[in-house]
Formats: sequence, structure tokens, C-alpha cells
Amino acid sequence: MTFDKEKILEYCNRISKNTLMETLNIEYVDAGEDFLTATMPVDPTVHQPMGLLHGGASVALAESVGSAASFLFINPELSEVRGIEISANHLKAKRNGIVTATAKIIHQGRSIHLWEIRITDENNNLISLCKLTNMVLPKRKRKEE
Repeated sequence: MTFDKEKILEYCNRISKNTLMETLNIEYVDAGEDFLTATMPVDPTVHQPMGLLHGGASVALAESVGSAASFLFINPELSEVRGIEISANHLKAKRNGIVTATAKIIHQGRSIHLWEIRITDENNNLISLCKLTNMVLPKRKRKEE
């Protein structure tokens, strides 16, 4: 299978419709064979009461980009991905602008993917450093609701 950056970005952005990613205005903007990048605007919709970027919004961004990145390494017709653990260190406050999350693979096993997600601002300052573990499972048939 050949790598097609535009198809990957189009797919990630299309499946984000009507989800938390759309609510947080997360947009997938770059992809490579071992990374995926998304952006999120920082404004009052993602602030905590002190007017700063909420750590939970940062973690949602990190898990979104890291989980989507695992799809670069699986056959989605046969497998599916579930996030099983995430950790985050919030290192710098952010009041407004844009943050960019880049997930890079640390370990790609058959059943476990480990990702490092760096969230930076427009000046490449490190805002949060996250680690995400995804489990790769055999795809199950969905029950009709």
C-alpha cells in the first residue's frame, strides 16, 4: 500500500464530523509514514475558569491525533484501535492562538502501539507532552442500533 497524505488527511477530517473532534475544532493538517499532526484553536471554548487552555482539551487533542495515527499501521477492514492509557504533562500555559499536536510512533507492535504526542504553540514552545498506548483488536461486527 502506498502512502497517500491527502487521502489520510481527508479521511481523518471526514470521520471527525459530529464528534468531539469537531466540537473542539480539531483539524488534521499533516501526515507522514510515522506521524500525524492536528491543530486546535485556543479560545474560550477550550478554556478552564482561569482563562487558560484546559488540560482536558489538550488530552482530548492528544488522544484524537494519537488514535487516528494508529490507523496508519492497521488494515481498518480487519482491525480497530482502542486507546487504553494516556498520560500528559502540561508544561506551559496558553490563553489564545493555535496549538499543534504531532503524534510520533515509539513502538509499533502487532497488538500495541505507543505514541509520543507533542503539543506546541505557534512559536514551537512545548505546551504539553503526552504518551498514548493504543490496543489493536480484531474488528468486531457492530450491532445495529
